[in-house]
Amino acid sequence: MTQAILVLNSGSSSLKFGVFIARDGDEAAWLSGSAKGIGRASGSLSMRSSDGKIDIAQDHLMESQHDALQRVADALASHLREPLAGVGHRIVHGGGPHVRMHGEITASVKDALREAIPFAPLHLPQSLALVDEAQRIFPNVPHFACFDTAFHRTMPERAQRFALPREYAERGVVRYGFHGLSYESIVNTLGARLPSRVVIAHLGSGASLCAVKDGRSVDTSMGMTPTGGIPMATRSGDLDPGVLIHLLRHEARDADALETLVNRASGMKGLSGSDDDMEGLLARRDRGDADAALAIDVFCTAVRKHIGAYAALLGGVDLIVFSGGIGEHAEAIRTQILEGLGFLHAEHRVVATDEERQIARHCRRMLAH
Repeated sequence: MTQAILVLNSGSSSLKFGVFIARDGDEAAWLSGSAKGIGRASGSLSMRSSDGKIDIAQDHLMESQHDALQRVADALASHLREPLAGVGHRIVHGGGPHVRMHGEITASVKDALREAIPFAPLHLPQSLALVDEAQRIFPNVPHFACFDTAFHRTMPERAQRFALPREYAERGVVRYGFHGLSYESIVNTLGARLPSRVVIAHLGSGASLCAVKDGRSVDTSMGMTPTGGIPMATRSGDLDPGVLIHLLRHEARDADALETLVNRASGMKGLSGSDDDMEGLLARRDRGDADAALAIDVFCTAVRKHIGAYAALLGGVDLIVFSGGIGEHAEAIRTQILEGLGFLHAEHRVVATDEERQIARHCRRMLAH
């Protein structure tokens, strides 16, 4: 076995991971798995190696991502015969318009990430804590930060800038875009089959779209933070700024209360009045639930509007790609989104994303330099 790369991809209550080895000019997964429901009694851990030596499926309460990571480390210590060459971390946001390139995690990089916490307060503290724990468990190998914002650094200034005075842009108040590792993965998967004008819809509990011209991001729906763009599971997506001003003035909401509202109590949750995922909302709609139907309609309409806007930006669309948990598995949602878009004469297909493999590719490249 060639030297292996461990990839860690953390979510709010989950940890996806993989161990990759170089094979046939690309990264092949020797181990893949996930810890779900971290901090809940319903938590589970699964991991399986391609050679069958590791095959674990457990229902177990894991108090933290640290606990989940230690279980992964224990399995590797017992079964991985070659030393790790490096560890790759998915980092949502580097903070500031100049921290957009993947690179080794040094003390100065961690300082920059701590300063960037206001840009992604729901994600970065957790990511930094996981980096610290991973560096403690795997102290003798380089650790790399792979940023979700990096793919969008090719966007022109007109796509990055908000209609605010330049001084705010200089302070980092610009459109960064997210899900970049997912978009990169899809571009890599399609390879020579990638046409010139593509719209990719990454639809999951977090959701965004990207306009891709000749393999490069030229616009995307999320903004300075992952809250922007289309409505999501619990995030509002784009709002009239006057709504927030109104809430500040007339409902005595402070910044923390507004953050909770737009990130944790809005989107499909706010519209439907429930924590149901898309599968649950579809089932409720089929039973005649008007709130679930409205939530789905708002979501699908927002995606359709963005596809139409990107068609105008790209001068047409050759291919619409659906990915993410909803995009890949909810055929009813794909069908509803595509209603009325027949005039584009665009092909549409489902392409599974593989952020972990994309991170491994970046890490292998950085190790070689």
